[in-house]
Amino acid sequence: MLLVSHRLAHGASLDLSERQLQAGGEPAIAVVSGGGRGCVLRVDAPVGGLWIPLRGRVQLGPGADTLAYSGEAWITEADGRVQAIGRGNAAWVALLGTRAGWRRAIGDLIEMPSLEPLLVPARHLADRDLRRSAIALARAAATGSADSAAHAVIDRILALQAGFAEAIARCPGRTYAQRRQVFVRLQRVRLHLASNCHLDIDNDALAAMASYSPWHFIRAFRSAYGETPHAYLVRLRLERARRLLRVSPLSVAEIALASGFENRCAFSRLFRQRFGVTAGAMRRAGPARVVLANAQLRQLG
Repeated sequence: MLLVSHRLAHGASLDLSERQLQAGGEPAIAVVSGGGRGCVLRVDAPVGGLWIPLRGRVQLGPGADTLAYSGEAWITEADGRVQAIGRGNAAWVALLGTRAGWRRAIGDLIEMPSLEPLLVPARHLADRDLRRSAIALARAAATGSADSAAHAVIDRILALQAGFAEAIARCPGRTYAQRRQVFVRLQRVRLHLASNCHLDIDNDALAAMASYSPWHFIRAFRSAYGETPHAYLVRLRLERARRLLRVSPLSVAEIALASGFENRCAFSRLFRQRFGVTAGAMRRAGPARVVLANAQLRQLG
């Protein structure tokens, strides 16, 4: 794997071109670590990214309209322009590369060359081992010896993505390649929902994003994930509310509204069903209750 490393300190900015994603004229993976409020990364090239916030939150996307939080790992597809902005006391590490760069990097790691050596767009929960690997990567990048650390992070992400195999198998299509492409389209929708769950979501627009009619979209989504788009949206909104209860001074009623719930009674009922406690009780219990809720959430998927 060919690597190039960059570091962004507090308030710094970095603009990367496609040429800077090469090493010796060959496609490479860029390791970028950022720390502090306001550090900005811009990439004016079609790159796919693996983003792991280590502390705080990072705004991602062409318009920086996606919030990635500590405890998550985001896989983004190759876009014409990428931007990342650290918020608060943020610290994060990212691996960025063109399609050719990722094919080269992952192709060296996978044992089945018949599979597409590209990561699927996704939002993963970053467990302790992945976070430790990401911290080791950020530290190694500073010394210019990040090869083994980058391999460790990518290996852990590939292990997480191996769990997609059953969902891909349930997608429509006669060949693996066709089913995988359908799954990638559905994952784009899932990431859009994860970024915008607090907003009004139009089902027709989601179907168009996946290149399906509304009826076929709902059917394919439920086949792949075992739940409807609406059920997934409600889950995301409850997760958002749980996070806001921990970090926001807003009242419970305001948090419900900020999470996309216009009906306070429906929010209270669904929150208790999901986490086993009321939103008010979770806030009063403090950090210990949040830790327990996080553990329950990981068990429930």
